[in-house]
Amino acid sequence: MTKHLAVLALAAVGLAACEQTQSVTNPTPPLAAALAARAPDAVQDGPGAVYTLTNQITGNTVVVFRRAADGTLSAVGSVATGGTGTGAGLGSQGAVALSADNRWLFAVNAGSNDVSVLRVDAETPSLASRTPSGGIGPISLSVHGQLLYVLNAGGAGNITGFTVGPDGALAPIAGSTRALSGAAVGPAQVAFSPNGRTLVVTEKTTNRLDVFPVDANGVAGALSSVASAGGTPFGFAFGQRNLLFVSEAAGSASSYSLEHGGTLQVVSGAVLTQQAAPCWAVVTEDGRFGYTANARGGSISGFAVAPSGAITLLDANGATAIVGTGATDLALSLDSRYLYDLVGRNIVALRVEADGHLATTGTIGGLPAGTVGLAAR
Repeated sequence: MTKHLAVLALAAVGLAACEQTQSVTNPTPPLAAALAARAPDAVQDGPGAVYTLTNQITGNTVVVFRRAADGTLSAVGSVATGGTGTGAGLGSQGAVALSADNRWLFAVNAGSNDVSVLRVDAETPSLASRTPSGGIGPISLSVHGQLLYVLNAGGAGNITGFTVGPDGALAPIAGSTRALSGAAVGPAQVAFSPNGRTLVVTEKTTNRLDVFPVDANGVAGALSSVASAGGTPFGFAFGQRNLLFVSEAAGSASSYSLEHGGTLQVVSGAVLTQQAAPCWAVVTEDGRFGYTANARGGSISGFAVAPSGAITLLDANGATAIVGTGATDLALSLDSRYLYDLVGRNIVALRVEADGHLATTGTIGGLPAGTVGLAAR
């Protein structure tokens, strides 16, 4: 009984850290000053970009950073989503997402209950559409081909599907809205499996993983829900061979195999990160490494991923990189050569070494408190 209460206490502390750290402030100069300081002729075509979401009550915007060949970032500008945010952390992963062809950027407006689609055909994207999210408080979204699903955390909570038109307009999919395992379950993320036939949702409060089959018309089917291997499942990412890598705010990470028919089988259960509040998670393109951002630990934990899907810490103390308190959203560049971490009002750039270790290459700041989500190309 005492051990069970201790686990619950750790989970509560981890969850609180994940919910609060996205509002951390620091003395970095405002983004507007950083943009103003750039010379007019400094804009050049670069090999990539990183996007984040200000999530402001007064008006939500996507902030754009150019990614140089060495992984470092420079401020480019911002574009209004047309909606509003909440001004505080959303307690989620996936507030922004890029389409596979990098033509479209999708962003949640948690304050105005809608989703914005931005056209990425120039250095600074342009707003293409804005559509009600199908619920209250959209916090996470996932795109596969011409399908988009949104996770709504408010009210009873649900997932709702849309098709993405050639002009970026979203059309609701009839019959696609599905309830979660219950009310007030604390959902954190929705994401498609690599083949687009399954959706997974993490529930922080219930310690469950929800699985929804997706049919040929893009309609999510009946929910099946399984217990999480670790406490407070939060962010997750798919790797090779249908591996599912999940961060758990109570202090661990787990891996699962998504079997034929949509069932989840535990491969490595609750591997301790040795760092506090691991909430956000990514897996490299080649599937060899996974990373968690540890909100309370101010660090990133790296994991080696075996062909079987088993995970082991790269470093015994779990601190593959020290980035500062308030480490939240993670994003990898397209080739997984660079990893980006939203830390308070900064974005920290790190190079992914051949052995999975991380080397910090720079930091750019000035983002407003409450900024959420990262996407990179």
